[in-house]
Amino acid sequence: MTTKTIHKLLVANRGEIAERIIRSARALDIATVAVHSDPDADALFVDAADEAVLLPGAAPSDTYLRTEKIIEAAKLTGADAIHPGYGFLSENADFARACADAGITFVGPPVEAIEAMGSKIAAKELMEKAGVPVLPGATIESDPTPDEVRELATGIGYPLLVKAAFGGGGRGMRIVRSADEVVDAVLGARREATSAFGNGTVFLERFVENPRHVEVQIFGDTHGTVVHLFERECSIQRRYQKIIEEAPSPAVDEALRAQLGDAAVAAGAAIGYTGAGTVEFVMAQNGEFFFLEVNTRLQVEHPVTEEITGLDLVALQIAVAEGEALPAEATDAVITGHAIEARLYAEDPTQDYLPGSGTLHRFHVPALPGVRVDTGVRDGSVIGTNYDPMLAKVIAHGRTRTEAARKLARALSEAEVHGLVTNRDLLVAILREPEFLAGKTDTGYLARHEPAALVGTPDENTLAVHALAAALAEQSGRRSDAGVQRPVPTGWRNVRSAPQHAEYRLGDTEIDVTYGLVRGTLTASVNETELTDVAVLEATDSLVDLRVGGVRRTVRVHRFGDTAHVDSVLGATTLVERPRLPEPGTDAAPGSLLAPMPGTVVRVAAEVGQQVEEGAVIVVFEAMKMEHSVRAPVSGTVAELTVEVGDTVESGEILAVIEADEGEDA
Repeated sequence: MTTKTIHKLLVANRGEIAERIIRSARALDIATVAVHSDPDADALFVDAADEAVLLPGAAPSDTYLRTEKIIEAAKLTGADAIHPGYGFLSENADFARACADAGITFVGPPVEAIEAMGSKIAAKELMEKAGVPVLPGATIESDPTPDEVRELATGIGYPLLVKAAFGGGGRGMRIVRSADEVVDAVLGARREATSAFGNGTVFLERFVENPRHVEVQIFGDTHGTVVHLFERECSIQRRYQKIIEEAPSPAVDEALRAQLGDAAVAAGAAIGYTGAGTVEFVMAQNGEFFFLEVNTRLQVEHPVTEEITGLDLVALQIAVAEGEALPAEATDAVITGHAIEARLYAEDPTQDYLPGSGTLHRFHVPALPGVRVDTGVRDGSVIGTNYDPMLAKVIAHGRTRTEAARKLARALSEAEVHGLVTNRDLLVAILREPEFLAGKTDTGYLARHEPAALVGTPDENTLAVHALAAALAEQSGRRSDAGVQRPVPTGWRNVRSAPQHAEYRLGDTEIDVTYGLVRGTLTASVNETELTDVAVLEATDSLVDLRVGGVRRTVRVHRFGDTAHVDSVLGATTLVERPRLPEPGTDAAPGSLLAPMPGTVVRVAAEVGQQVEEGAVIVVFEAMKMEHSVRAPVSGTVAELTVEVGDTVESGEILAVIEADEGEDA
C-alpha cells in the first residue's frame, strides 16, 4: 500500500484524550486542530492545539456528535486527517465514511470493520460463526410489550444483562434478576441508549455472576499483519464503567495469555482490522472466557499497555493511518513490569456515585517516579453536566504489581483535588486493600466492598489536626491582610483574654476549635477535648508546620470562599466554616426532594396523592449521560410534584414533596 504523510490532524474529541492525542502528534511534527463546544472554550486541550474551531452549543448532539460540523472544521483549517479519540464518533461508521468521502484520512479502522463490530448483535453472531464461545441472548429493536419482554427473558434465564447494542461506557446497561424487574429495566435502557447513542436497540444476554473482565489490545496494519499487545484486567467497575485497570492481568498465566491472544488476533483478522482495537472477554473464575465485544477504537485504559510495552499507541495509530507497516517493537512486543491506572472522577462513591459539577479550584498530582497523569483539567476548570465527569487518569508503572499499586496509592493520596467531591479516597482504599493486592478482583468487587466502608471516616486525631491547622491558616491570612502590626504572631496576647475560636462543619459533623497563645505557649482544644504538646513552628495562610501530641506534620491549607481544603499525611479533609451570622432556615418544606445536580427530567414515577414506600422512585432525571433516580426518603404521601417530563432542573430545585406517614421523620 502507498504511504502518505499526515500534515495536519484534527482531533474530534475533548478532554484528556484530545490533549493526549495532540501530545503525540506534536512529537511527530504534525500540526493539530481542536474542535470545541462553548463550555470547552477555555479547556486545556484547546490551548494545547495549534488551531481551534468552535462548534456552537453545549450538548454533545449539537457539537461533538455533529459529523458535518467536524468535516467543515477540517476543511476550514486544511486538516488532512481526523483522529476520533474514544466515545462520541469514534465507532461511527457513517463518520468514517464521511471522512473518506471528503478526502480526509480517518485515523482508525476501515468502515467495514466498524460496521461489523458497531452492532454488538452482529459482532456476537460473527464470533459465534467463527467458533468463539458466546453467551445466550436476544435482541430488542423496537418498543416491546411487557409480555414480549418477559417471554424473551424467560428463554434466556436469570440473571440477565440488558445492554445497549450501540455504544459503551456502561450507558443503557442493567442487571435483572427477576421477572418483576425486567420490563422497567428494558424500557429504561432503551431511553438511555436513545439519548446517548441515537439508537435504542438493546439486547439481553445471560449474566455471569462476578466474572473477570479481561480485554486484549490488538493492532493491525494495512499490510495484513494483526498482533496482540497482551491483556488488561478491567474488573473493578462501578455502574459497569471501569475505574481501575491494569496490565497484565494477575489471573492470566502464559498459557491462558496465548489462548486469549490467539482468539483476539483471529477476531481482528476475520474483519480485516487495522489500527488499534480491543477484544473484550468475560472470564469465569475457572479461566473459561466468552466473547463480549470488539471496541474499534483506542480505549480509555490504553496507557497501561503503553507502560508495559514501551509503545506509543497513538503514534502507532498515526503510522498505520499513513500506510506504514507495524514496526518490530510492536510485532515482537514483550511485557516489562506491571502498570495500574486509576480513573479520577468528580463523583461521590458514598452516594451511589452521584456525579458532581462545579469549579475545580485546585488540581495537582505530585510528580513521583514511574507515575503518569493524563488529564484535561487544571486549576479553575469548570466541570459541567454535559460530559463525562472524569478528571484524570493516574497511571503507575513498577517492576511488580505490588510496586505499581504502592506508587499509585501514594500519588493519589498526596494529590490536591479541591472544589469537587471525587472518588480519590475510594481509589486509594482499593489500591491498599488486601483482596485487591492479592489479585482477587472481579466485577463483584465493589458489591463485596461497600465504598463507604472502604473509605471510612476521618478519625478524631485527623479532624483535630486538620481543624486546628485550618483555623491557624485562616488567622494567619487575616494577620497578613491586616493594615497594622503584621509582625505580631497570630493569636498573641500580652494579657490573658478569651481564646481564638473557629467553627467548621464536615458533613453532619460540627467541629469547634479554640486556641490561644499566651507567653509563647499554645493551648488548643477541638470539640472541648484539649490537645497535648501543641506547637506551631510555622503558620501561613496556606501551610502550617504543626506539632500535636508529640508528632510534627506539615499541613497544607487552601481556602476558597468559606471552604478550607486541608491536606496532610493523614489524608484530605474539606471543612466548611460555619457563618458567624447564619441565614434563617431553608425555604424547602419538610419532606422535599431536591435535585442533587442539574439535569433533565425523563420520567415521573408517582402522582400527587399516591402512597409511596421509603426508597420508591419518584423522579428520574438525566445528567452527564446517565439516568439518576430520586427516591422517597420515607414512607408517605406525595403531596406535591413540581416537574414534568422534559423539564430542565437546577441543583437544589424542589422536585416533589413527601408527607411522611405518622411516626416517620420527614
